[in-house]
Amino acid sequence: METQELTHYKALVAKLPLLKKEIGKVIVGQQEAIQEVLIALLAGGHCLLEGVPGLAKTLMVKTMADALDMRFKRIQFTPDLMPGDIVGTEILEEDHETGRKFFKFNYGPIFANVVLADEINRTPPKTQAALLEAMQEYKITYGGTDYPLPRPFLIIATQNPIEQAGTYPLPEAQLDRFLLYIKLSYPSEQEELDVLKSTTGTARPQLQTILTDQDIADLQLLTRQVHISDELISYINRLVRSTRPESSPSAFVRQWCDWGAGPRAGQALVLCAKARAVLHGRFSVIPDDIQTLAYPILRHRIALNFRAEAENITTDDVIKELLK
Repeated sequence: METQELTHYKALVAKLPLLKKEIGKVIVGQQEAIQEVLIALLAGGHCLLEGVPGLAKTLMVKTMADALDMRFKRIQFTPDLMPGDIVGTEILEEDHETGRKFFKFNYGPIFANVVLADEINRTPPKTQAALLEAMQEYKITYGGTDYPLPRPFLIIATQNPIEQAGTYPLPEAQLDRFLLYIKLSYPSEQEELDVLKSTTGTARPQLQTILTDQDIADLQLLTRQVHISDELISYINRLVRSTRPESSPSAFVRQWCDWGAGPRAGQALVLCAKARAVLHGRFSVIPDDIQTLAYPILRHRIALNFRAEAENITTDDVIKELLK
């Protein structure tokens, strides 16, 4: 890496703590969730946020987009939402000079840098599937024509862990497309007190733009250049393979799991470990990066059996056992 290029990257990495601080002007607490969303952004993946109402999921995503000067769109998923409401549709227009009629593609809300798919499990599978091509190929196909999505591109889907009546759980194939599955917890007593003080007055914090979309694209390129040793890649490979009951050396996994994570989990763990290193100002992955990110990367890629559910065993319990 040339000296000028290295100086540029170091300047961008130095702005990441400022970005977290800027988001912290609006979002009280939830530091772990904010870090994981930023990791997904640097790694070029998408995330699924789960938390009860009122934990500022929407506000967190909107605040991050504002601090990054990225175009933000929110889609409220409902049972009557159609694929065209997300990707867009063709409309009939008329040329006023010639009188000739023609079809024009009307871009949907998915054509943004940061897309919030709010309560994704409240819409039927047909509409959920409209996101699949966008998440994987970064384009939309309509009427045989490809429409590329803006880059960088990040989908953050939310779902509510309560009130599951009338919902449509995401199929495993679509869950696997999400880089991270982030669970939000209730704030601490002090954090909740700070929320009450800061959100019920007239003061509204003014956010500054810390990074541009081009800066994020450069940081995503840098993330892939971060060094990871062969030993750590081998460790990730063993960890992912040990989640599969048919080949796992762990009796815990064989007892509680129906099936484990696929190769995409290993790719996600390598990329996210590199992104976490960048976020902490390092250019090399350490074991702590892998062990911290094992939970949000593997928890939606492991399927438990009925016995585990009856005994209240969670996928996090399985991951904790494997990390021992």
